[in-house]
Amino acid sequence: MYLLVQANEYHKYTELLDQSFRLRKRVFVDRLGWRVSVSGHLERDLYDDLHPAYLLWCDDEREQLYGSVRLMPTTGPTLLYDVFRETFPEACDLIAPGIWEGTRMCIDGDAIGEDFPDMQSDRAFCLLLLALCEAALANGISTMISNYEPHMRRVYRQAGAELDELGRSDGYGRFPVCCGAFEVSHRVLAAMRSKLQVDEPLYRRPVFPSRTASAAPALLSA
Repeated sequence: MYLLVQANEYHKYTELLDQSFRLRKRVFVDRLGWRVSVSGHLERDLYDDLHPAYLLWCDDEREQLYGSVRLMPTTGPTLLYDVFRETFPEACDLIAPGIWEGTRMCIDGDAIGEDFPDMQSDRAFCLLLLALCEAALANGISTMISNYEPHMRRVYRQAGAELDELGRSDGYGRFPVCCGAFEVSHRVLAAMRSKLQVDEPLYRRPVFPSRTASAAPALLSA
């Protein structure tokens, strides 16, 4: 299942979030060698203190994490502008309520191999991308912005995602870092589902009690 966890729900998913920070440390620090903030076995940075939303892929018991991605509004501080500003042209204005940044996207290959032995890692990453498109569309996001290394374009293409590469820059690591804008629309969602042969939604927006319209918490508030 895929959960969109916001700050007011962190306390419900402390174990899954802890697994996410541990996974990030294994992926981005231990394997990829990124120079990022580490606290023990956790990879966290100052943006995790700004109450982002997290899309979590987990089992039905909500005990085992398979993958995660952090979502932040571009109307507030982002890695895009604070760290990776050289990856897109000065003329690009990427700050708007409908534009969100997706960062720290990763999957746990070991856990997926244990519970889904027939699933390849590329397929798992593509499914997380599809769930991200569904969650973004359900919450009024029109564009997702992400920085990535060039080889990831193959995976995005495999998922059926539509990507406009805005620019790229060297100097951040072993490989260039690209900046891409991903369209979020019903058309793109249909194309991704067709490409991945997925008929049913992966992400299901929570249904809140209908006592009053104001009783339902606002999703993805900045």
